[in-house]
This record gives sequence, structure tokens and C-alpha cells, in this order.
Amino acid sequence: MLLTKCVNELERTRGRYGLVTMCVGGGMGTGTLIERI
Repeated sequence: MLLTKCVNELERTRGRYGLVTMCVGGGMGTGTLIERI
């Protein structure tokens, strides 16, 4: 859901890069960088 929202916002604003980060607790986390080409 977060990735879909990020991609939709990149399309809407004609942006080039998007970043989605998620904290899963216990000192763990993940991040995804998206480039619209």
C-alpha cells in the first residue's frame, strides 16, 4: 500500500524519486528508493 501511494504521488507530481521507509520494531527497519523513468 505504501509503495502504491508513493508511485501514484510520483506520477501526480511528476517527481523523479520516492522513498518509503518502514520501522518494524526491535531496531529493525527497511527502506525502498524508487526512481520514475
